[in-house]
Amino acid sequence: MRTWLGDQMSKRLATFNLIGPSIAQCTLGAALAWIVAVHLLGHAHPLFAPISVTICVGIGFGRRLRRLAELVIGVSVGVGVGDLLVSWIGSGAWQLALVIALAMTVAWLLNSSELFVSQAGSSAVLVAMLVPGEDGGGLDRMADALTGGIVGIVAVALLPASPLTIAGKHLSGVLDAFSTVLEQAAEAIEKGDADLAAEALECGRRTQTAVEEFAAALENSKEIIRISPLRWHHRARLARYTTAALPVDLALRNARVLVRRTLAAMGESSPPPVALAELLREVSEAALLLQLELGAGREPMLARQALLAVAARERPKNLGFSANVIIAQLRSIAVDLLEATGMDHDVASAALTPLDELSDESMHG
Repeated sequence: MRTWLGDQMSKRLATFNLIGPSIAQCTLGAALAWIVAVHLLGHAHPLFAPISVTICVGIGFGRRLRRLAELVIGVSVGVGVGDLLVSWIGSGAWQLALVIALAMTVAWLLNSSELFVSQAGSSAVLVAMLVPGEDGGGLDRMADALTGGIVGIVAVALLPASPLTIAGKHLSGVLDAFSTVLEQAAEAIEKGDADLAAEALECGRRTQTAVEEFAAALENSKEIIRISPLRWHHRARLARYTTAALPVDLALRNARVLVRRTLAAMGESSPPPVALAELLREVSEAALLLQLELGAGREPMLARQALLAVAARERPKNLGFSANVIIAQLRSIAVDLLEATGMDHDVASAALTPLDELSDESMHG
């Protein structure tokens, strides 16, 4: 138990630099929004101001501007429905239930966004439960929500996280997982070990979460650059991560197909030749080169050269069905990763050895 808890704590601390700026933005923004609402707007209890900051900034990835719009409109709907009904029917348990139901229904009819609907409901709760006159009127609450949202966006602009750190950290996770899958598949081919192939397949199936997290991190990074002038100079480097996003996802999908076929091949009379393991490792190493070069802010030329060398290899004759499928997937992966380096799809495809030019040479060329 201690080891597991220690490992979990180490992982959390290792990634704290990703959420630390958001926590700072929420903390300082909430305090500033309260000060603005109290001293500039004259609101005695501006509850929605700090709440708006934490919702707009949050510690999640991206869509802060959209959250601001949904927050303010959601508060408006909730406050409007709540104020109207409470003035007619008063406060109480059944009145509270009715106010929430109607506010959330109206919000859902206007916009099915989860934040929009939940914010309308929570706003209606506060309106129904607050003592009349204690928290100001509906317009005051909407002003507080808008104030908090704007302060939150300003906090993101003036205390921005590093978009390159966020995108780079998550892409590294994706490419590390990809490299591990190919390394495990290569070892399974070398040893003819079905258990290793099954382990590689299981590892491959877990990679989609990393891909989705990278996509979310990339959107967050783009939004930081849009909002914060302090990060505008990172646009060119972030564009390389954007270029790599879809091709890397496709490469991982192809890697999963490759590993499934590797596992199936373990029971065939003509298993994949050991020389295939070398090609898998070369592609794995090229992916790590891509990771390093993007992280260093360089054009990924070394990764591209390594992948072109793999793509130019001649295809051997008289392979079994599974080996042919593995080679076909490896060709697709090479094209995907070449595109991730910024190469055009047609140019990358043209770099492959034509399928009708079979060679008598070995996989070592």
